[in-house]
Amino acid sequence: MGNVHISGLDIPASYQHYFTATTGDEHYLSDTTGDSRTINLSLAAVTGHHSAAANDDYQALCTVAIVTGSNKGIGLEICRQLASNGITVILTARDENRGLEAVQNLKASGLSDILFHQLDVTNQASVASLAEFIKTKFNKLDILVNNAGIAGTVIDPEIKIGIDDLVGGPDSKLKQEMFKKDFGVAEACLKTNYYGVKLVTEELIPLLQLSESPRIVNISATMGKLKFMSHENAKKVLTNVDGLTVEKVDELVEEFLEDYKEDLVETKGWPANFAPYAVSKAALNGYTRVMARNYPHIPINAVCPGYVKTDINNNSGTLTVEQGAKGPVMLALVPGLGPSGLFYSQMEVSTFE
Repeated sequence: MGNVHISGLDIPASYQHYFTATTGDEHYLSDTTGDSRTINLSLAAVTGHHSAAANDDYQALCTVAIVTGSNKGIGLEICRQLASNGITVILTARDENRGLEAVQNLKASGLSDILFHQLDVTNQASVASLAEFIKTKFNKLDILVNNAGIAGTVIDPEIKIGIDDLVGGPDSKLKQEMFKKDFGVAEACLKTNYYGVKLVTEELIPLLQLSESPRIVNISATMGKLKFMSHENAKKVLTNVDGLTVEKVDELVEEFLEDYKEDLVETKGWPANFAPYAVSKAALNGYTRVMARNYPHIPINAVCPGYVKTDINNNSGTLTVEQGAKGPVMLALVPGLGPSGLFYSQMEVSTFE
């Protein structure tokens, strides 16, 4: 069997057993049991035109995805690629005007089945409003992509940031004096990248459980791998997967914030460069593993999209957003009980360590 192709994606050989080949105008996905579902359900799923009489049937049949923080960058491209595969996508953003503009741009490119809803992942009322919107309109959620994230570090936007700079490697050109330590910025990073994911996920889990094929994709980063962490307690807690709990991850995050406030980040062995971002992603990885264990019927994975040109790295990445979105989209489209509790580097399985 050759490479299976979903619109915009060539599925790696190791994952082809989850998919059947594309037939005609419809993409059929299948797990190892042969239980298949249709991604492009009908012309209506592509055009967005539904008669009133057919509306209830359409809402029951369509595959609904939420992508947080998706008015630009990787999130916007994930929306584009999902919509290109017949998914009904709810694009979200904190800024309503920017979100609506992003939706209009996607619709202008021929992708009609895209909706917008305002979302601030750090605001309980905003998250609850989104959940109520989904419940009222679709009464279920099939795909949750937790993409919203911020850098958590103040640095000159003119500085080009290399991969070694991100992880504090031997070829890093960034010196600590180039970073402006700001506790408010660091705290906002953890609230968005970790606590925001928790808030959204826990609010939407009941709707995901109403789906026949739910999944959660958490956008993480290689910087969150434990090999970049010298903090002994953090490594000990996060590597003990069987004993790991959400409460223990929370405690580590709070410990980091206290150390950051007291300027003890390096002394205590937390990551040297971009510490708030790295710790937020390490915490997210831990949360992914706990949730995958707690919800065995929902595939939940973390994925690093690669070093993509985005605002977070001053657009100095080496990959395009089109390339970066492929891994998250692949995981969003794997049908049935696919792999869970794993960390992916782009489209290939990697490790949390």
